[in-house]
Amino acid sequence: MRPATPLLDRVKLPADLKGLTDRELAQLAHELRAETISAVSETGGHLGAGLGVVELTVALHAVWDAPRDRIIWDVGHQCYPHKILTGRRDRIRTLRQKGGLSGFTKRSESPYDPFGAAHSSTSISAALGFAVARDLGGAPEHGIGDAIAVIGDGAISAGMAYEALNNAGHLGKRLFVILNDNEMSIAPPVGAMSAYLSRLYAGDPFQELKAAAKGAVSLLPEPLREGAKRAKDMLKHLTVGGTLFEELGFSYVGPIDGHDMDQLLAVLRTVRARATGPMLIHVLTRKGKGYAPAEEARDGGHATAPFDVTTGRQRKAPSNAPAYTRVFAEALVREAEADPRIVAVTAAMPDGTGLNLFAQRFPARCFDVGIAEQHAVTFCAGLAAGGMRPFCAIYSTFLQRGYDQGGHDVAIQRLPVRFAIDRAGLVGADGPTHAGAFDIAFLSNLPGFVVMAAADEAELVHMVATAAAHDEGPIAFRYPRGEGVGVTLPDRGVPLEIGRGRLIAEGSRVAILSLGTRLGEAMKAAESLAAKGIRPTVADARFARPLDRDLILRLAAGHEALITIEEGAVGGFGSHVAQLLAEEGVFDRGLRFRAMTLPDSFIDQADPAEMYDVAGLNAPQIEAKVLEVLGVAALASRRA
Repeated sequence: MRPATPLLDRVKLPADLKGLTDRELAQLAHELRAETISAVSETGGHLGAGLGVVELTVALHAVWDAPRDRIIWDVGHQCYPHKILTGRRDRIRTLRQKGGLSGFTKRSESPYDPFGAAHSSTSISAALGFAVARDLGGAPEHGIGDAIAVIGDGAISAGMAYEALNNAGHLGKRLFVILNDNEMSIAPPVGAMSAYLSRLYAGDPFQELKAAAKGAVSLLPEPLREGAKRAKDMLKHLTVGGTLFEELGFSYVGPIDGHDMDQLLAVLRTVRARATGPMLIHVLTRKGKGYAPAEEARDGGHATAPFDVTTGRQRKAPSNAPAYTRVFAEALVREAEADPRIVAVTAAMPDGTGLNLFAQRFPARCFDVGIAEQHAVTFCAGLAAGGMRPFCAIYSTFLQRGYDQGGHDVAIQRLPVRFAIDRAGLVGADGPTHAGAFDIAFLSNLPGFVVMAAADEAELVHMVATAAAHDEGPIAFRYPRGEGVGVTLPDRGVPLEIGRGRLIAEGSRVAILSLGTRLGEAMKAAESLAAKGIRPTVADARFARPLDRDLILRLAAGHEALITIEEGAVGGFGSHVAQLLAEEGVFDRGLRFRAMTLPDSFIDQADPAEMYDVAGLNAPQIEAKVLEVLGVAALASRRA
């Protein structure tokens, strides 16, 4: 049953908020929260972050004039209420579905999404870009007004955010940064910045600080400035003796209660009317606000499957197979029990990477460095140089941020950092921003790197053991999101021989060499082809780097055609195989070769199986590729 939303029903676009009273805006926020909960209960998605910014979303759209004023949501997973208010309510129950609304901001989706996001800490840089473009006369056909970046306390801890703050303060452009401080990013925020923000209001009851939160002194009418200045000075002395943001060139306002509509509206209206340079407005919110199951969740209801609104319980079908993430975590714990030098590092994703389980068992050997992938990689390099055996657990799409460190700090020095790459391949509802498409290519091109891909969860256990035992240089293993295929798991992994694949099924004429979890689809294709009188050889490469030269050349010599399959972009495993075959002169002897990869395009959100259909990497497409390369596609078409 959907909630009653009489005020929200009158709002089609943000301009409709201009005619509402402040009291009605508060009521609108209440209805918007109910609509957000109802929608996400049907689709699943990022719930807690959006609930935490409902009042802020209403206030921003009531005070500013989007889309001329550019509201930029950092990461974007908190943007569902924003989407409801900006003409997309009729599609809000298509969130994260095939052909539906993105779970993040997306420029092609709406003019109210001025900048696409999904990775953190980009909003201030983008907002500064808009501010400079405005002052240089950019976009004259519709103009640019104010630029407003909304960034969380976890995201502002990343290096890119500091760089942007420093540059914005130096340039002195009119710019607004809303620091959405909910004391909880995906995981509880870590680091000095989080501690600094906490100290701003932890020493005294929040209500006593409200007087100091009504605005920067310079923005207030003359008669009020002296009293405000005394209150502000008192706040400074009560906390840390100064404001970091003001040292960077920002006027600082806060902290203010992000769920108090009267306070929000008063402050935002004042700063909009009077600001001339960069402003930082520090807003305190609560992740999951207004929905008890989200508020009580450890991660504030960060991400959820469809759920029952009354109980908060997720409606998720049970699986007979464990999730790859959990398989990795449990295998790492077993290795760490036998080796005190094993440590684990994550970048603000302990739950997402499974390292929360490791932290429970070995709290002193697990490190969450915050949203700082670059630091995480070099930190691991230092750990490795210091004699430890670090496992750096990062999603494939986020590891892209640490690529320079992987090359410069790890590979050149041949340091034995172990990279556990979660969310490899296509990930479903999070869409192209979170797809693990490029790690095979960018890691396999780094000299000395060992790169593995697990075909199933048992192989993953063996690859954890392989990485733990490998001290000759950097090593990485990748595995997908979701459940495994249901194979029996070993009690503990056995290290694999580096650079050795395995033969799964012997056949003739064509060989299929799979890297990663497309092996199951290759076997399905082989079964279907067998009914047509074609029995392919199927092998599991296991290693993208170093290649199993003996296996590859044996397959090439014994078959008319060789097909490689990988859940990665062009330039990865298949390209390295083609290079080897060319160097060995195999093509001169007439071998027909095809590399099946992810396409040279970004694939929109859908169920992972549907995404792999689009990518052409499911069993029917593998079968069609075999028939094509053997020259029997026409025969297959007539039989169909």
